[in-house]
Amino acid sequence: MKVLIIGASKGVGLETTRQAIDAGYDVRALARSASTMSLVSPRLEKVSGDALDLTDVRASLAGVDAVIMTLGIGLGELARPVHLFSEATRVLLSAMQGQSVKRLICVTGFGAGESRASINCLQRVPFQIVFGRAYDDKTRQEELIKRSALDWTIVRPGVLTPGGRSGRYKVLREPSQWRNGLISRSDLADFLVRQIQDRAYIGAAPGLVSW
Repeated sequence: MKVLIIGASKGVGLETTRQAIDAGYDVRALARSASTMSLVSPRLEKVSGDALDLTDVRASLAGVDAVIMTLGIGLGELARPVHLFSEATRVLLSAMQGQSVKRLICVTGFGAGESRASINCLQRVPFQIVFGRAYDDKTRQEELIKRSALDWTIVRPGVLTPGGRSGRYKVLREPSQWRNGLISRSDLADFLVRQIQDRAYIGAAPGLVSW
């Protein structure tokens, strides 16, 4: 199988690329800075392109069986209105539907969509002040995905941390379970790669935190 990873050049995207290759997948890595990736493998195809450019995204989908979207923004961008997540998702959904690629795994975060109601009262105001613009857009992103006809899984990790893959994390599927917490980027990547062929969470938006 060939997997397209959008936002693959750093952070969660880079770790997911590494783990997908280790799991035996062929990976096409789409990022504006793809050419600077230090990761090298005969299973890796680096594609420099813009997730907001329909032509770039359409080209990157050729021959792909599944897509993992791991876009992120820098702290400096949180002070301005954020539209990257929803706009890139509109482009991707259009391209996937046009090319009959069905499987989409997308990282948003705890605090997006319905999970925002599960943020405790003490955290809610500072969360909105610092992350509100980004998570408002992640909520729009989730709504677009849920309205699509794709085989989608939305993944809402807690606070991301460094550290190796432990495999010890909780998948919080039911709203009554939702809570914030910590999870390493490596464990998040582990879950994302498992979803490429696992159909258990299609149409679901689970939270993800460490034990």
